[in-house]
Amino acid sequence: MSHTEAEIASQPDCWRRAIALARDPEGPVRAALPRAGERVAVVGCGTSWFIAQSYAALREAAGQGETDAFAASEMPLGRAYDRVVALSRSGTTTEVLELLGAVRGRVPTTVVTAVPDSPVVGAADAAVVLDFADERSVVQTRFATTELALLRAHLDAPLDHLEADGEAALAEPLAGPLVDAGQFTFLGRGWTYGVAQEAALKMREAAGAWTEAYPAKEYRHGPISVTGPRSAVWWLGEGASDVADEEITRTGGRVAGYGRDPLAELVVVQRLAVAIAAARGLDPDEPRHLTRSVILG
Repeated sequence: MSHTEAEIASQPDCWRRAIALARDPEGPVRAALPRAGERVAVVGCGTSWFIAQSYAALREAAGQGETDAFAASEMPLGRAYDRVVALSRSGTTTEVLELLGAVRGRVPTTVVTAVPDSPVVGAADAAVVLDFADERSVVQTRFATTELALLRAHLDAPLDHLEADGEAALAEPLAGPLVDAGQFTFLGRGWTYGVAQEAALKMREAAGAWTEAYPAKEYRHGPISVTGPRSAVWWLGEGASDVADEEITRTGGRVAGYGRDPLAELVVVQRLAVAIAAARGLDPDEPRHLTRSVILG
């Protein structure tokens, strides 16, 4: 079993621990994360940027306050925020550290990371450390989903179903036609658009697959033109998709998705990426051209 596979399998347990941390009234998480009414910027790179997008959408939808998500290199420094939240698994990403340095002393900052003694912990005013969700694989799986479970719990989202959905996603047999598919389109809406973006990234990183991600209603505005007999279109949202199954099947494409919590759907996508990597002779622990953290000279 690869490190990636072991880390994928551990996610339901990590989620349970993260939810308990977020809901502990005496724990450090409630004091570190944004309070209701604060205007917040959430930043990250790669996977962390997509998780930032999901959190920003969730926080605004929950009525907690205006929340923007940026790639760490693209946050406009002239905007006024009450807090900046930075997401960084390794805590060493250059763009995140540069941003924290740029706003230090002007805006309160919180970092969510997996490494307690990483540089971002010293660069931020507060830290939430999820060291139990750290990973040996270059490809992020459990850290990303665990921090999103924590952030959802902090917003008081109902998550009693999440662990069971995750266990079911680990047990679900992978459909053979999905392993053989040549192109994937992931769709989301609201907070799950960030999850769709992350699903597409996992398939690119681990399997070198041709993948795209869009808000569901944007699928008809061009992206549907690439769908064909070797395509899979995967809904990663809550409730019914904005795209009818008939629209997809008319293209010759395959409708994918299991209708579980979007984080559990992402687990299936992660497993599929590993299966496709194995079929192509690739190592999901060491994807081409990637390192665990991007540190610029």
